[in-house]
Amino acid sequence: MQIHRYPSAAADKRLKRIITRKAGYTRKTEQTVQRIIREVASKGDEALLAYARQFDTPDLTAAGLEVTPGEFAAAAKSVGRGFKSSLKRALRQITRFHERQAENSWMSDDRPGVLLGQIVRPVDRAGIYVPGGQGGSTPLVSSVLMGAVPARIAGVPETVMTTPATAQGKINPHLLVAARQAGIDRVFKVGSAWAIAALAHGTASIPKVDVIVGPGNIYVTLAKKIVSGTVGIDMIAGPSEILVIADKTADPAHVAADMLSQAEHDTLASALLLTDSAKLAAKVRNQLELQVKKLSRREIAQASLERYGALIHVPDLARAIELGNRIAPEHLELIVEDPLAHIHGIRNAGAVFIGPFTPEPVGDYIAGPNHVLPTAGTARFSSALGVSTFTKKISLLRYTQDALQDEARDIIRLAETEGLTAHANAVKLRLSL
Repeated sequence: MQIHRYPSAAADKRLKRIITRKAGYTRKTEQTVQRIIREVASKGDEALLAYARQFDTPDLTAAGLEVTPGEFAAAAKSVGRGFKSSLKRALRQITRFHERQAENSWMSDDRPGVLLGQIVRPVDRAGIYVPGGQGGSTPLVSSVLMGAVPARIAGVPETVMTTPATAQGKINPHLLVAARQAGIDRVFKVGSAWAIAALAHGTASIPKVDVIVGPGNIYVTLAKKIVSGTVGIDMIAGPSEILVIADKTADPAHVAADMLSQAEHDTLASALLLTDSAKLAAKVRNQLELQVKKLSRREIAQASLERYGALIHVPDLARAIELGNRIAPEHLELIVEDPLAHIHGIRNAGAVFIGPFTPEPVGDYIAGPNHVLPTAGTARFSSALGVSTFTKKISLLRYTQDALQDEARDIIRLAETEGLTAHANAVKLRLSL
């Protein structure tokens, strides 16, 4: 990888390529997803099963769509104690973090005769989508936890999960144990765009939900985008990304490992280093070349680095922070001598990992904060998946006659200024004005 000096035309060109990259899909793909959603919405289980049989589970039936109590029990017996212990710890820590996000309803009567307030209510039903993970061989347990835990804390009465089954109609037992422990009520054996369509519109077997969350491939992402408005969604997620801001105190092997932890996700993923140390940049480049050769997904990681990776030498850390805010990364690692001194300058990031012993994977699995984070620069205006994703806020208003009388002329004047005489009359008639 080339090391770019900033500011320079070459560095700006590289950064622009990274910042403006888009998830790759064609108009044809979008039309395909639209057709899938229309078919599932109109034909229900018939279309849902047809797609599931074609792409995942050839012998799937309507009766076999939902995971049974017996399958949950068998899963609990088949996973090891070590996994259950790690799962318990992750659940405890993710729960504690998200409990602090819970919002309360409130009322205020600080104006005479006026009662105002806000009711916080959970949605009635939430859908958690969990990718299959290479045919079920790599169960994405963390996706179960990050979706289910905030829904449970929000007070959602029913949470359902969809995930594709294997060709034999099986769900990885680790996913089932995680789902049961996290409080998910029902699990269905379908994936991709047809699962999102079923959650959004409902079928005879799968109930319609109010909010859909969870990661997925481009078909899942496009389906969520299309049904948004019919249901709520967490976000339109793009390729994964990491920005490491480091100085001479950083260990180059650690920096390279953290960059590769995201590069191995996808050829569209971005791994970026901003540093005020030319020596560190050179050492990180060497480490990337050494470490990528040892990865099981080295072809993906190498392609990601070549297309959307960057090593950029900046004049100072202040400039690095400034560039970081421009990039608005999903994950921002701050591996510098005094990281807390720079926190105040960070405005745009999905999550910030502070210091040399906080690699991004701790946030993926066990630290507590949600790992479903805004990507592709959307951290400028959006936040991580959390408890508020599963709630809505209802405003309360109550006026006495005297309170309405006190404010009536201002209400009438504003309504008539807008040309809305019926609005004005609704006040005038009550007070004989």
